[in-house]
Amino acid sequence: MTALERVETAASALKVFPLSSVVLFPGMAVPLHIFEARYRELVKDSLAGNRVMAMSQPAGAAARESAALPPLHPICCAGVIAWHEELAGGRYNIVVRGVARARISEELPARKQYREVRAEILGDPAFSGPEDEQLRQTVFELAGLLPHSFGQTVLQSAASTSGGSLADAMAAALVIDLGRRQQLLSELDVRRRLLGVVDEVGELIARLTPPKDTGPVN
Repeated sequence: MTALERVETAASALKVFPLSSVVLFPGMAVPLHIFEARYRELVKDSLAGNRVMAMSQPAGAAARESAALPPLHPICCAGVIAWHEELAGGRYNIVVRGVARARISEELPARKQYREVRAEILGDPAFSGPEDEQLRQTVFELAGLLPHSFGQTVLQSAASTSGGSLADAMAAALVIDLGRRQQLLSELDVRRRLLGVVDEVGELIARLTPPKDTGPVN
C-alpha cells in the first residue's frame, strides 16, 4: 500500500497533532521529539497501525496547542511516520513526511487522549502553465544570494518538481512566516499557490540584495 493509500484509508479517523510551531507541506519531512503523554499515545497507536498522523495548526491568534481543545485550521497535512526511535519513558523521536492536504470535516468523539477527525484527502489537479517557469526563474535568481550548498539544494528541488508540488517544495524550503505558510497550505488553486510563492521568493530576494552603490554625491 502506498503512503497516499494509507492516508486515504485513515481519513475516516485521522489522528491529529496540533502544533503551532510547524506547518507541514506534502513532500516535506519534519523531525519531532514526542514527550507529552497524549502524543506519546498517538505515536504508539500510529506505529502499531498504519503509521499515519496529521499535523495541524491551531486556528486563531490566541490559540495554543497547550489548550485542551484548540480550534484547528480546516486544512492540514496528513503524513506518515517515516522513521522513529523509542526513548526512555515512552518518549519518541520521529520524522513525519507529509503526503497530502486534508480538509477536516468534523472532529470525532474522544476515544483516546489525542484528537481524531474525519477528513477529506485533497490531491492537486494536473497543472500546466507559465507560473511553473516563473517560480523556477525566481528561485534561480534567489539561489545566487544563498549559501552555495543550500542554494544548490533548492535549485535541484525546483528542477525536479512541478505544479502544486513545486509550490509546496519552495514554500517548505523558503517561506518562514508560519501564518503565510498556513495560507499557502490552505490554497487549493495551484496557479494562485505558485504565484503566492513567487511573491514570497521575490520579497526574500529584495531583502537579501545588497543596496546599489550610487557613487559619490557631488
